[in-house]
Amino acid sequence: MVDKKILKKLVPINSLNSEHVEQLASSTKPEQVPAGDVVFNEGEEDHSAIYLLQGEVELVTGSNVLKVLRGGDEATQHPLAPYQPRQVTAKAKTVIALLRFKSDLLDTFLTWDQSSGYTVEDIDEEEDEGDWMAKILQKEVFFRIPPANIQTIFARMEPVSLRTGDKVIEQGQEGDYYYVIKRGHCKVTRKTRNYPKGVKLATLGVGDSFGEEALITDTKRNATVTMLSDGEMMRLSKEDFTKLLQEPLLNWLGYKEASAMVEEQGAKFLDVRLPAEFEQRHLEGSVNIPFFSLRMRLKQLEREAPFVLVCDTGSRSSAAAFLLNERGYEAFVLRGGLNKLPAGVLPDA
Repeated sequence: MVDKKILKKLVPINSLNSEHVEQLASSTKPEQVPAGDVVFNEGEEDHSAIYLLQGEVELVTGSNVLKVLRGGDEATQHPLAPYQPRQVTAKAKTVIALLRFKSDLLDTFLTWDQSSGYTVEDIDEEEDEGDWMAKILQKEVFFRIPPANIQTIFARMEPVSLRTGDKVIEQGQEGDYYYVIKRGHCKVTRKTRNYPKGVKLATLGVGDSFGEEALITDTKRNATVTMLSDGEMMRLSKEDFTKLLQEPLLNWLGYKEASAMVEEQGAKFLDVRLPAEFEQRHLEGSVNIPFFSLRMRLKQLEREAPFVLVCDTGSRSSAAAFLLNERGYEAFVLRGGLNKLPAGVLPDA
């Protein structure tokens, strides 16, 4: 098991909650690599995030040494040459110590931790519930999908009756349904190590929807939704949500297409990674708004031009793009994220 103090110095691991840091700490142990050995080869696709702790590593292409990295330097707080397939060879110049994590696991934890950016909203218990169907049809998301999909969505939704205190979804569960509140009110809470009983994130009412993040990113539920009154939910299965709502709303672009959209249509690259990740490397001209704060900062975004959402792999950016499209923005996702950019687009590959 790795000392968690070491992990707290590494980016973006240092942004994770303590439970996920602990899981990462128990999932690996420091590796020692002799001088002259190769850590990874150019062209390799190993789906790993590798951090240099001690010693020196050369980044090489062909017979040219591009850079020498030293454990403990600021640059080695970030993963070594993270592009996949690898665009350089990493070779131990001295005996080195490193940590190796599965990229998918790390990205899952990052998405899970950052996708609960609800804002607390007080709802008048006496408000007129009105027609739930009319309320959700007024949402921007339903203006952007084919009418046939809308008809199918309502036909496929299942009603679920609930009592005060019932949990609709629970933190840590697998995502299985997308929910719309037909009748009643709910509270959204999230447990942390410091608040094991849960912190209130939001109050939701008739016409509000929830549960999409876990379905889009294929991660576990990051919050618990509990009934504050007797009520009824309409739920849509993960399969139907993906086919009828997610796929029509998520448009993926390769780097060439995205760049052309930026140049010809005035689109903007919107990077939803953490500030420390953004500072390490980012596309020229891109704007950084971390995913966890995106809901709270929507008013800062202009609607005149499209956005191309960017993260390392496409996981966080796909969830962010759904959020923007759901609220009437025109958003696309950079396919594969920064880790799949062509050689030479970003420095220090």
